[in-house]
Amino acid sequence: MILDRYFARRFLQSFLVIGCVFLTLIILIDLIEQVRRFDEVDLSFGRLLHLTLLNAPAAISEILPLLMILATIALFVGLARSSELVVTRAIGRSGIRALVAPALVALLIGLFAVTILNPIVAATSEQYKRLADSYRNNGSSALSISSEGLWLRQGGADGQSVIHATGTGEQGEFTLLDVTILTYSADGAPVRRIVADSARLGDKVWILENVKSWPLEGGLNPETNATSHATFELPTTLTQDRILDTLGQQDTVSVYDLPQLIRDLQQAGFSTKHYEVWLHVQLARPIFLVSMVLIGAVFTMRHVRFGGTGIAVLTAVLLGFGIYFIRNFAQILGENGQLPIYLSAWAPPVAAILLSIGLLLHAEDG
Repeated sequence: MILDRYFARRFLQSFLVIGCVFLTLIILIDLIEQVRRFDEVDLSFGRLLHLTLLNAPAAISEILPLLMILATIALFVGLARSSELVVTRAIGRSGIRALVAPALVALLIGLFAVTILNPIVAATSEQYKRLADSYRNNGSSALSISSEGLWLRQGGADGQSVIHATGTGEQGEFTLLDVTILTYSADGAPVRRIVADSARLGDKVWILENVKSWPLEGGLNPETNATSHATFELPTTLTQDRILDTLGQQDTVSVYDLPQLIRDLQQAGFSTKHYEVWLHVQLARPIFLVSMVLIGAVFTMRHVRFGGTGIAVLTAVLLGFGIYFIRNFAQILGENGQLPIYLSAWAPPVAAILLSIGLLLHAEDG
């Protein structure tokens, strides 16, 4: 038990040190990227740093598998150089038994990533997108989907507009049905209410069909001054790509909110495979991180006198990247409906664990 605690502490120390190094590099690189991205916008250094720090949790969450495999390599290479692994085997403890403590720490880190880090990433990513959009367009845009339908908010120099639709057409992408639009001036006063049978997103305009418009400015009778149009164009700052990006950015939704969002998307007529696969990928993350520990240990749990440590480390890292690529590829296949959701999310980490255990058993038997 004391030896397990020792291995767990060494592994956690390696993970934290490597994590701090990568976090520092990420912040420096992303700060330069923010300066380039907002070069045409007059933003202070404080605001740029704020945007960079909002991006940091998402970046750390993304590279957790890499941190895990590097921490494992650092642990076992260090143990091999100090001959601690030799002593461990001499007292009758197998190499696989020595992996229990690091694997358990990796499992706990994975659970932390799912239950705590994921909501933090969702909140900071949403805040980053809102601020970035506000800085670029002098007003923020937002999209929300609930059981009551779809809500959009678009901003511009002349004010904001709130769009509500009870359904969608064209596979739920660019056409809204049963649309109500409220426009506001720059000072927040209501200007106009528009009701239309449908709204299609064109080039910087919403193309409305079968429209009735009521002015809401002071001193006017809305019904008396209402107008009807067969078609009507409303300027917009939204684009098809931005709406699709908003719908496709799962990182802005925490795992606690994903089940309800999936139900709301289904009621609104949108495809939910994207989010269903993402939910299961997140739930499988602890197992995937454990597989990274096992992969890193396969090639580094041997004494340095055998030589080839550099090749072993490189092989472990490349295999880890290969498993990571396969997991992402399976995720894409699941989102496209070419693989069952459970298979696309759970098969890669489980297969990686079985492969690692097989290699470890072969090495121990040898």
